[in-house]
Amino acid sequence: MSDNGVPNRSVAARRKLLLDYVITVGSTQVDVLATRFEVSRMTVHRDLDALVEQGMVRKVHGGVTTRASSLIESNFLLRSRLAEREKQALGRAASALIEPGQAVILDDSTTVAALCAYLPACQPLTVITNGLSVIDRLRGALGISVICLGGNYSPRLNSFSGLLCEQAIRSMRANILFMSSSSVFGHAAYHQEPDVVKTKRALMAIAERRILLVDSSKFGITALYHLADLTEFDLVLTDDGIRPAEVEAIREAKVGLQIVVKKTTAI
Repeated sequence: MSDNGVPNRSVAARRKLLLDYVITVGSTQVDVLATRFEVSRMTVHRDLDALVEQGMVRKVHGGVTTRASSLIESNFLLRSRLAEREKQALGRAASALIEPGQAVILDDSTTVAALCAYLPACQPLTVITNGLSVIDRLRGALGISVICLGGNYSPRLNSFSGLLCEQAIRSMRANILFMSSSSVFGHAAYHQEPDVVKTKRALMAIAERRILLVDSSKFGITALYHLADLTEFDLVLTDDGIRPAEVEAIREAKVGLQIVVKKTTAI
């Protein structure tokens, strides 16, 4: 049977298109996918099982979602494809807060990784990070010295954490920290992974200034572990999709807030 009128589509190609569709809609049902890709429900389940094993989606009752749960953070590769325009806007705005000559901490989030594209204009810099994506993006960048925090590597999160990582963090001091989190609920930031929380808390402890970058989709949802109160940050940076009620709540808590306008053009 052909998929969407295209015969002999490979399994890998179909799964990529299926994942692209689920990313676009956020959540959908097995029957919808079977109809859209002109395959059986059993085939859809096999495709979804393969994507679940890769950490790209979560199966829910009768369907599938790319949204992280309160207990499990999404795969790094998946998260890097979500809210791309918002992350670019946040990265651009964050770069304006950096001064040449500073020691800058970038955490392992896909949101903060978007800042890397703008760092060459801020050099010379020293960048401290536990995120492999940041290391990959900045290696060889002129005028940027990268300090890599080692430790236990997580392929799913594409980052380092654990005792060795925390010991390395405690040996340093930095001018400014840029970090993100899975959710903001009320006046606090939350995350699903306890090891990630410990690492982020360690990074916060060595920074003179702390900036939280969160796209607007992360507000009003929660995760299992409390990461930090918003008052522990000098500034919260988000995009213009944030709801007015969330803006009011943050400002009532006397937390610095900067809202950036998304742009339609990519870097």
